[in-house]
Amino acid sequence: PNMAGSKEIRTKIKSVENTRKITKAMEMVAASKMRKAQDRMRASRPYADKIRNVAAHLSFAQSEYRHPFLIKRDVVKNIGLIVVSSDKGLCGGLNTNVLRLSLNQMKAWEAEGKGISVSAIGNKGYGFMNRIGAQVKSHITGLGDTPQLEKLIGSIKVMLDAYIAGEIDQLYICYTK
Repeated sequence: PNMAGSKEIRTKIKSVENTRKITKAMEMVAASKMRKAQDRMRASRPYADKIRNVAAHLSFAQSEYRHPFLIKRDVVKNIGLIVVSSDKGLCGGLNTNVLRLSLNQMKAWEAEGKGISVSAIGNKGYGFMNRIGAQVKSHITGLGDTPQLEKLIGSIKVMLDAYIAGEIDQLYICYTK
């Protein structure tokens, strides 16, 4: 039996310690970015809630005109799902929770015989949807820490156009709060 020399062991221990330090630093950077993103999201929540309230109020206020997005379809055969995830995976259960919820809901819809089309925002969601064999109509990745609306529009418009064209009868969005 050949025993490693004490110098080799010390070198190996040092190497493992350095790897641990680098991993810890990467986790801290990811946590910091996540905190900043959550802060931005929390700051925008009152604004988003107000927009939702105004839109809901307007949808009931004007009875002569109904926007096509606000008319509920009687028969639902096909469903669209927009899945929002991150591009990287150093954010705990964030992606896991969204993808698990999406998968469970998709299984329920499939059990009801409904067709499902997906738009994936973020690399993790896109990869997952491809792996499970979902029909991915559109996707966008590489949005970074501060996503720009202009980059999102194309991928979302594919789903809105599919709704207007009658290719999907309902459209859902799955994201973390």
